[in-house]
Amino acid sequence: MNKEKGSALILRTGPGSSIQDQGRFLGSHYGIPSSGVMDQKSLRWVNHVLQNSPNDAVLEISSPGFTIQFDCTTLISIAGATSVVKVNSKEEGNPSLIGIQAGDILEIGGFITGSRIYLGIKGGFLSPLFLGSRSFFLPVTGQSMLKKGDILEYDSFIPFSKSPAQAKPRWSSSWLEEFDVKAFPGPDWNLLSPDQQEKIRKTEFHLSKLSNRMGIQLEELVENTLPEMPTNPVFPGTIQLTSGGKLLLLMRDAGVTGGYPRILQLPDESVSLLSQKSPGQSIRFIIKDF
Repeated sequence: MNKEKGSALILRTGPGSSIQDQGRFLGSHYGIPSSGVMDQKSLRWVNHVLQNSPNDAVLEISSPGFTIQFDCTTLISIAGATSVVKVNSKEEGNPSLIGIQAGDILEIGGFITGSRIYLGIKGGFLSPLFLGSRSFFLPVTGQSMLKKGDILEYDSFIPFSKSPAQAKPRWSSSWLEEFDVKAFPGPDWNLLSPDQQEKIRKTEFHLSKLSNRMGIQLEELVENTLPEMPTNPVFPGTIQLTSGGKLLLLMRDAGVTGGYPRILQLPDESVSLLSQKSPGQSIRFIIKDF
């Protein structure tokens, strides 16, 4: 096995593609969000398949039509949303583990299910570290999205054979279609009336078009009669009830403090699920008491 520095050239990309890892945990006292991949489940999968470190950086791709060319041999893994994946115009039936040769061009077509695709590479993408993370976030990293012409570094990896595995692992996307979203009571849950709590448990909520890496707003209203709250810490997965009665689901680029009541908290698996939902899709909260 030999190693050398490789580079990948982005030939085409839509909005929202970025480099992400598990997140940035050294900047919260400066008001810097943790960032990191929206779908931690998919990150863990590709890094496990590639036998990478859990925090190796991947590409988070939020739009179809992403095209990238590699100049050195390596292995890649794709998870998250499902799509038609091609190498040198030939479709890959199982893109969980792909051997890449120098000059190969990878294309990701339209999304079939899900909203974000994760492209991992052997050893991770080697973008600069800022506060212990490679995750893109303005103004910390100088850019928030990848663009056509960007060059990404990686360590070349030459496997013992051109075929990376006789039996490839196969990514299952069935969980992307789950309707129920697990949640736990937040610090301010008990300030709601029993009727409000029951409404939240029984309502079928729909994701609005107001959805990005900072947060997802739901369409249905929940009456908010609570007084104004002092500013408190919030985290990815915190669900706030706004003064207008909207539920706001905080995601990876959300701020570290907020003044709205924190009525629910989502575990990582629920954040991953919601990150793969599209505007208009419906969910129901399954609230687990401690």
